Amino acid sequence: MARSQETFNKKEVKNKKEKKRKEKAKKRLDRKDSEKKGSLEDMIAYVDENGVITSTPPDPSKKRNIQSENIEISTRKQDSTPVDPVRKGIVAFFNDSKGFGFIKDSETQESVFVHANNLLEEIKEGNVVSFEVEMGQRGLTAVNVKIYKKPAVVAAPVVPATSETTEEPLEPSEPA
Repeated sequence: MARSQETFNKKEVKNKKEKKRKEKAKKRLDRKDSEKKGSLEDMIAYVDENGVITSTPPDPSKKRNIQSENIEISTRKQDSTPVDPVRKGIVAFFNDSKGFGFIKDSETQESVFVHANNLLEEIKEGNVVSFEVEMGQRGLTAVNVKIYKKPAVVAAPVVPATSETTEEPLEPSEPA
């Protein structure tokens, strides 16, 4: 009598693989049977009046008619008011030996880089300057930088005293 070429271990491994394959096939069939048939109603989502996505349809009594002309799908146009390109700021840091510094813009409070080549006048830290902003290699750069001079205030004309006014000096009242 010839002995079988399969050892006990080989038979055991073969039986385990067969059992796993059968369990997998059974699970697949169970999943197919228990799977709910997907209908169109299950896939539809609704948006309520507050913009929240829900699975329930909206109440028809709350329905409003909206004209398509009133729907805006882009950003609003910005006002075309001309912006003064000359800004004002304070020199926060300036290194004469290296030739660069930073100006803190008075309006936006952001730091703007300034290079010595873009100066019209000599500046120091703490100076109030006027400048224009351009895009540089690494960000905003101040150009045409000069020390800010306040516009001259025009003095009101002096009106000479007329004869109607009395020019008597006021006497201080005596303490009681």
